[in-house]
Formats: sequence, structure tokens, C-alpha cells
Amino acid sequence: MPVDPDMPVEPSADDVTQAQPVQLSLAPETVRVSIAKLDTVMHHVEELLGPRLAARQRAQELREAGAAFALWKKQRLRLQPSLRLLERAFLSESRRMQPNGSRDGTGNGVAGRTQELSRLLEYLDAEQVQMKVLEDRLARLSQSAEHDQRTLAGMTDSLLRDVKEMQLLPFSSLIEVFPRLVRELAREQGKKVELVIQGGEIEIDRRILDAMKDPLIHLLRNSVDHGIEKPSVREAKGKPPRGRVTLSISQIDSGKVEVVVADDGAGIDAASVQAAARKLGVAATRDAGQVDEKETLALVFRSGISTSPIITDVSGRGLGLAIVREKVERLGGNIAIESQAGARTRFRIALPLMLANFRGVLVRSGGQIFAIPAVHIERVSRIAQSDIRTVENRETMLVDGEAVSLVWLSDVLELPRPHANAQQTDYVWLVVLGMAHLRVAFRVEEVIDEHEVLVKHIGRQLERVRNVAGASVLGTGQIVPVLNVSDLLKSAIKHVSVPMPVGTSVSAGNGTEVENPSILVVEDSITSRSLLKGILESAGFGVTTAVDGADAYTTLKTGSFDLVVSDVEMPRMDGFDLTAKLRADKQLAELPIVLVTALGSREHRERGIDVGANAYIVKSSFDQSNLLEVIRRLL
Repeated sequence: MPVDPDMPVEPSADDVTQAQPVQLSLAPETVRVSIAKLDTVMHHVEELLGPRLAARQRAQELREAGAAFALWKKQRLRLQPSLRLLERAFLSESRRMQPNGSRDGTGNGVAGRTQELSRLLEYLDAEQVQMKVLEDRLARLSQSAEHDQRTLAGMTDSLLRDVKEMQLLPFSSLIEVFPRLVRELAREQGKKVELVIQGGEIEIDRRILDAMKDPLIHLLRNSVDHGIEKPSVREAKGKPPRGRVTLSISQIDSGKVEVVVADDGAGIDAASVQAAARKLGVAATRDAGQVDEKETLALVFRSGISTSPIITDVSGRGLGLAIVREKVERLGGNIAIESQAGARTRFRIALPLMLANFRGVLVRSGGQIFAIPAVHIERVSRIAQSDIRTVENRETMLVDGEAVSLVWLSDVLELPRPHANAQQTDYVWLVVLGMAHLRVAFRVEEVIDEHEVLVKHIGRQLERVRNVAGASVLGTGQIVPVLNVSDLLKSAIKHVSVPMPVGTSVSAGNGTEVENPSILVVEDSITSRSLLKGILESAGFGVTTAVDGADAYTTLKTGSFDLVVSDVEMPRMDGFDLTAKLRADKQLAELPIVLVTALGSREHRERGIDVGANAYIVKSSFDQSNLLEVIRRLL
């Protein structure tokens, strides 16, 4: 059959097989292992730290025994000349007493003692040989113990490193859900946002990824909610209508990665941050014009500070960035912020590639030994007593030019201080601890050592003992408590009577504490009204109810209340109208108002902001603790 040269020829099955590229398996063979098994292996490998510490302790004890033996031998050799002089004296006395024999037998006695002394000296001479044998044997044992300890340490480190590498996962496994999150959040707020992700192939410890998921989600939500403006606002500023949020991951060195969350939005308004900080009483005492940009930006990490005009499920509580910083520092990392008003905001997070072995500093306080996690220790120093100053009846010291409160660790742990004569020393040991924005110097009796510590979790009955995170077994077999730095700092602040930046007590907003605040619940549904009333009364609030906005306004004009919790959809007067009317009333304009409603659209949230509500909680995501948290923040 003739073949048309212009007609395409379909390849045969054999031709198709040959045309396909050969797939070479260049990657190593893999096997799927459950995370639970990996965690079990990691736990067993970490348990090897116990024998490793014990081997190190045995090697050290052998070195100390060898040093003690050498000192004893040296002292023994110093006696040898004296014994020889004593022997010669006895021999001379024996010859003098028996030149031709002795009648009274005294010479025989001297000769006998001389003979006994000679036998003693012969034994001591032979003992020198035995001492040399023992010394050599002890030296060999010490060398063998040190060799075994180094070998065990090397094998443990190698095994631990290999198991940690098995735990490495690419960042892409964590950030694959972020584009949808940003997309939905932008749609809810009527914004156009593009998420750019770079460096997702970089691998990091799975445990760090798990711990960083919530902080990264919060930073992305923060960028969309606080950073990116609405399209109309961006166009008015000469920006493209679509904002850009960038999440980039890069490796700084062999042991660290940097995660950057940036946006090209409005930046951070320093004046708003200062105002929010002053409202909580945590702003700098200097005037706003004298506070530099770095100090102002650092305030956003203080718990309770938020520039959002309303509290919602997205933002406004002022807790997110404080929690982000705390979680980053718990992982051994740090976070910094850069911002340019009207242009951009950038969060830089430095993280370790792998979770390092726990290292602790052993200190003695109140006559006991404690381990303090080294990751939260800013410095350990020995300072002169004259460097300690008293400010407002509190001991302080200067650290990097900043006055830091100084407390006895034994006082914080409610242990007895050392005796008065032990306190009267020219120099004192200090351990400066820092976490988030807290910084305190602790005075201890002695800083013993720093080394790896295997933390043993204490039982459920003791898991929330104040100031204690766990226990550790030293190489000597001694059990020492591992201190909880977060609890320790809070206890120290209470001890020195420094107010926390944000207290847990209910306050009236002007610093005075409110006992049994009175709340008006406005809800037309009897079921929802009873539910809210029960929740608030169980939390210790006094509750009065109203069936709609009109009833609520009449009640507010005839009574005194500290806060209003209102539904939106109600007969006669809805929640929006009630809020607007209260804001127009001079007597009730400052009354905090929380709207709890099923209306969760962007338009309804914006209307809640416009009429002056302080918080907007959607019933679909209603949580009892969430409501109570919002109320406590507003009171």
C-alpha cells in the first residue's frame, strides 16, 4: 500500500515505548514510617543522653581519683628522707650502746627496734613499686573511660543528628494551606491580595514546623487585616489595587533559617501604637516625639496592645504578636519587625533548623541545685556588690545600660536564703533571664556548670507546680528540678511588685479594679438570653437582661452598667441602631458594647465598626472563653 509522505504516521506500540524517556531512579529508596514511630525512636535516642552523662561523670571521677593518688604519692615521697635519717639515727645509737656488748640489755632493745625499722623501710620501698603499678593502672582506666566517653558521645551525637534529619520536612508541607487562607480572608474583607511564597523547598525540623503553624497563620492574618488596604484606598495612594503578601524562607547558615512575612500595605502607625500602649500603661514614659522607631515597633509585641478599632475573630485582642514572639523564643529563635508608614511591614523570624539538645545551667540556690534552660539565659556574670543599686526600694543592676530588677532566686522559690555571713561577699553571682519583653536578674549562691540535660517530665499530679517544668538526672545520679523560665519571670515580677503589662484582673479601664461588674444582655431569643446570662454569671458578673434595643436603652437610662452584650437582629430597635444611639448619648457614649450575632459578612462587620461597637463576635464561631476574654479586655 502506497504511503502518503505528507500524512502523519502514528507510531506503533513498540515505537511509543521506545520514545518515552527512560525513568532513572536517582533518588534513594524510601519507606514510609509513621510519625509516632519516629517520635518513639527520637525519645529512645534522647534517653541515651543519660548513659552519656554518666560516662562523662565516671571519667571525671577517675581523673579526680588519679589526681588524688598522685598527690598522696608525692606526700609519701616527701617522708622518705625523714625515714632514712631515722634509720641512720637508730643504727648509730645501736653501735654506740653496744661497742663491746651491753650488760643491761639496752643495746639489744635498740638493735631490735632498728631491725623492725629496717623491715618497715623495706616494705615501704616495695610499696613504691606497687604504687607505681596502681598509678599506671589508674591512668590506663582513666584513659579508657575518657575514650569510651568520647566514643559514646560521638555515636550519640551522630545517631541523634541522623534521627533529627529523619524529622526534617520541607516548608511546603506547612504552607500549602496558606494561599487558600489568604484568599478567603481577603474576600471576607473586600480586599485583593496576592500571596507570594519563596523557598518552600527548604527543610526544617517537623516539630518546629508544627509549632510555627499558628504563629505564621497569625502573621498572615495580621498582614491582610492590618496591613493591606482596600483597593480604593490603595489606588488613591498610587498603589496597584491588588496588595502583595510575601512569605519567604531562606537558609542563613548551616544551622538556621530565616522566615520573612512582608506586605506592601499601610505599615504600622506609630502614633496608634503609642496611644494603645499608653491606654494600657505600658508605653514609655518619654514623650511620643522622643521615642525612636525601634522602641515604638517593639511595643506591638506587648500583650494587649492592638490598633484595631474593633475586636473580632480576626484581630483586636492584642494577644497575637505577643504569643508569636513567645513561641518563637521557646524554639530558640528570635523575631524582629521593620515598618515604613504607608509602604510596607516586614517580620523577620530566625529559627534553628533542628531543635537543639536541651542545655541547662546548674545553679545553687537555697542550698539546692536547679537547672535553668540556657536558651532563655541572656548572661551569667559575677559582679561586685557595689554595682548593685537600689531604686524605689528595689535592688537593680545595669544590663546593657538598662536598669533590670534583681531578686534572690531563693526568695522567688520560697527557699531560705544563705546565712548572713555567706551573703557578705565582695562579689555575687547573677543569672539574667529574658523572655518576650520580660527581663530579670536572679541572684544565686553559685553557678556550677553548663552541660546537656535530659529533662524528665514529672507526673500529672505535679505537672503544674509553679516555677518547675520538669526534673533532670545528672551524671552523678542526683535529681535536680528544671525551672520553668516563664513562671519564674512572672513570680519574680510579683515578688518585686512590678505590675504586669496586662493584668488578668478585671479593671475599669482607668486602672481601678471593678468588683462584680454589671453587664446588660440584650437578646430577643429567650434561649440565647438564658445562655449568655448563665455564662456571664458563672464568670462572676452581675447580669441584667433586655428583650430588644428599645428595652435596653430604657434600662440603661435608669440603671448603671459597665458593659453591654447585644444581639443585632431584634424587633423595634436592632443592635446597630442601639449602638449608634448609645454613642450619640453623652452619658453612655463611652460604654463598651459587644455585638454577638449570626451576621458574619464583611458588610455587617464594617457597619459594626461604623456605628461604634467595641467588639463583633459571630455566633457561628462563638466560644465561651472567647466572649469572656473579650469582656475582660474591654472592662
